[in-house]
Amino acid sequence: MSRPPAVTAMEQLVSSLDLEPLEQDLFRGTSPKVGWQRVFGGQVIGQALVAAQRTVAPDRPVHSLHGYFMRPGDPAAPIIYEVDRIRDGLSFATRSVVAIQHGKAIFSLSASFQKEEVGLEYQDRMPAVAQPEELPDKEQMREAFLSGAPDHIRTYWERERPIEVRPLALEHYISDRKLDPEQKVWIRATGPVPDDRIVQAAILAYLSDMTLLDTALFAHGRSVFDRNLQVASLDHAMWFHRPSKLDDWLLYSMDSPNTNGARGFTRGSLYQRDGKLIASVAQEGLIRDRTKA
Repeated sequence: MSRPPAVTAMEQLVSSLDLEPLEQDLFRGTSPKVGWQRVFGGQVIGQALVAAQRTVAPDRPVHSLHGYFMRPGDPAAPIIYEVDRIRDGLSFATRSVVAIQHGKAIFSLSASFQKEEVGLEYQDRMPAVAQPEELPDKEQMREAFLSGAPDHIRTYWERERPIEVRPLALEHYISDRKLDPEQKVWIRATGPVPDDRIVQAAILAYLSDMTLLDTALFAHGRSVFDRNLQVASLDHAMWFHRPSKLDDWLLYSMDSPNTNGARGFTRGSLYQRDGKLIASVAQEGLIRDRTKA
């Protein structure tokens, strides 16, 4: 008897976003079994957004969210999402969500939803960069750039993930040279994304938490893989400008204007390959040097 096909990382992600309704405005989510010690922050953002969106009329997609991480999530335990219907206006709706594990809040989210309207139109131009097909894929990166890297860096890049990342440069991972605090990566889903705007927005929120905080370390010649650093997201804000089916590569352009007080601040813009700006992101994260604590 043939074995059923293995579930892909992308299928696991989509499944994790299909929250179980427990009661009105109360949902339960689980985490993919990938061996991580804590729940990836982007997963909690995406699941909380799905919980909020399910209490809003379908004609009001999300246009912004603001979240705070309070405790690390336990990947072995379910996460309960409790939604508070703050307001339903003529055009806008506001929701508040608290994610709970082991009786304590681990994350809170405020999100705003709006009926689509026609208005003034403008956006920044997408930066001119090499196309993703011109950059090393995962196998080429391993051979050319990661052969001499520490085991934990190689493991990170070789693990099957729902999102593929192709950086325009890899120097910050393999060098301690101080660099300009900015980076650009191409990023895409590794499998089909459902034709569902709720899921698409949640996956966009998920991937927006990838590589972002790394940028705050460039100016210091450090990387997120430095075991002397404690690095974690503290808050996350996102504005959804235009819908996207996520069926092609996205360019994630990031910069960091400030680090201080054991925190780093980063900003990002997500563009479709055709140049359309689909979302903007801002995040502050903990960057604590254990050797100086």
